[in-house]
Amino acid sequence: MALIIPENYDPVLSVRETQNAIKYIRDTFQHEFGKEMNLSRISAPLFVERSSGLNDDLNGTEEAVHFTMACMGSERIEVVHSLAKWKRMALGHYGFEMHEGLYTNMNAIRKDEEVDNLHSCYVDQWDWEKVIDKSERNVITLQETVRQIFKVIKHMEHEVWYKYPNAVNRLPDDIHFVTTNELLIQYPNLTPKERENEITKKYGCVFVMQIGEVMADGQKHDGRAPDYDDWQLNGDILFWYEPLQCALEISSMGIRVDEDSLLAQLEKENCLDRKDLPFHKAILNKELPYTIGGGIGQSRLCMLLLKKAHIGEVQASIWPQEMIDECWANKIQII
Repeated sequence: MALIIPENYDPVLSVRETQNAIKYIRDTFQHEFGKEMNLSRISAPLFVERSSGLNDDLNGTEEAVHFTMACMGSERIEVVHSLAKWKRMALGHYGFEMHEGLYTNMNAIRKDEEVDNLHSCYVDQWDWEKVIDKSERNVITLQETVRQIFKVIKHMEHEVWYKYPNAVNRLPDDIHFVTTNELLIQYPNLTPKERENEITKKYGCVFVMQIGEVMADGQKHDGRAPDYDDWQLNGDILFWYEPLQCALEISSMGIRVDEDSLLAQLEKENCLDRKDLPFHKAILNKELPYTIGGGIGQSRLCMLLLKKAHIGEVQASIWPQEMIDECWANKIQII
């Protein structure tokens, strides 16, 4: 995705007004989200030991920013890609009960990201995780949870409208569910991203399910690490984003692996060696709670609600100077 400059773009809010709106959205959303989902806020690490197996491997090709510490010998310390595994450990360690959960501010560095209107090397999101019963590891639980999240996002549209009526983006009234194989059947001649664009433009908001598993054509819709989401019970929340004419991913989430799906997915990805890591052993030994969880992009939510053309308008990060210059020349106010 190259840099997109929307025609006749108007940011509506000044940089300082945008900063105030960002704080309002973040403060309001996390309060409403925590209340709706029965989640408590906790503190989370910026980095973890590599030997713990807690870091997110994403697609398996991205390298984590890493360093060593004088007090830790030769132990490799990695800046997190996400907290997908750490949260599940925390739920067990802190004694969360059935249907209780946590959320936290997750800050990550993904240095291999190709930056554009939607992507940054800096990731800021609300990571959340909730305890469920093993019997609730099904599509009904997944879809009910997705609808809860959609409800809070939709409510935020109204909250922002009260304070910034000229800037708010109008969101659809409902969310549509579709699997990756159903998308393949509907759009067999398109790439996965093109399929996402087509279905999201049609419905306004879509939850694309079963990401990570090989589809009927022998390909994957997209990569997912094998050791947190159950590939049969996960997905992405996508909104059609008119300023950029594309699908905007707001959340990646899912019901987490149990002892059986973890082993099966590790085998499929040829990484059974991970089963000896502390996190993976705890799952296989049934020592961790069964959970559902995910991440919700903080800057992306602000971008969506305020109808911004570039994530750099709502997030302080690093961009190529030529991108910054071109954006400012077209009223895209990179901060």
